[in-house]
Amino acid sequence: MSGIDTFMLPARDGFSLGATLYTAEQPVGKLIVAAATGVPQGFYRRFAEYAREHGYTTLTFDYRGIGRSAPPTLRGFEMEYLDWAYLDLAAAVDHMAGDGLPLYMVGHSFGGHAFGLLDNHAAVSGFYTFGTGAGWHGWMPRREQLKVLAMWRVIAPVLVRQKGCLAWSRLGMGEDLPVGVYRQWKRWCSFPRYFFEDPEMAGVERSFAEVRTPIVAVNALDDLWAPPASRDAFMSAYSQAPYQPVTLDSRARGLGPIGHMGYFRQSARPLWDEVLEWFAALGTAAPEVSGAA
Repeated sequence: MSGIDTFMLPARDGFSLGATLYTAEQPVGKLIVAAATGVPQGFYRRFAEYAREHGYTTLTFDYRGIGRSAPPTLRGFEMEYLDWAYLDLAAAVDHMAGDGLPLYMVGHSFGGHAFGLLDNHAAVSGFYTFGTGAGWHGWMPRREQLKVLAMWRVIAPVLVRQKGCLAWSRLGMGEDLPVGVYRQWKRWCSFPRYFFEDPEMAGVERSFAEVRTPIVAVNALDDLWAPPASRDAFMSAYSQAPYQPVTLDSRARGLGPIGHMGYFRQSARPLWDEVLEWFAALGTAAPEVSGAA
């Protein structure tokens, strides 16, 4: 399709990231999709095409170790979970910022974690995230708690020993994850407020408090992994940003089940309209870029 180009985006450390640019014919703004953990960029294709059709030149990309940014094998592949924010998503903002058009970002789950870690978040005029929350099992319904605890304590360690990575594809839960991602994710999910309570991450909440970008965070009532209480536990760290939490009753809205992944399925298109309408309402003035490399 015309206006859709794949390319390799250099991360801040030079690592090559598979990326796709959906270029609008008469752009009114630019948009980055910050994916969830283990979710390849192709999952967001329909949303990106829709945004493009409505005037937003949109960038999707795969974090290192995922999709088109994965090496031939993840065994022995060394990385930190937060490389996805500090090196990969930050580079996407560097690439898209500038030229006078306002830049926006849509996050999914981890994407909402990553935004507060960016040193160039001020280049983004508005941030709209779905399904972002603290990953602690205690926020989940009881049955889901038991499933998640079994995964962390029994199933995942076995898969990691056998495969040298978290072979999530074996569980039908997404792409395989590098072992560094697995270890840090497991650790942070043991805390009610995720990495904010990890002694090894002391001071990280200060970077979230520096964010002044307007934020909307939508969580569905049937999102078992990130219910509204989980969202509130995490998103409270964006303490100085204009912030609006939205609790979505998808069945009452006639959208059917959403869960943790349904925000970007075709049936959720009314939500996409709300995203783009909110961006449009923010205005057209691009902010000064702060901290970009």
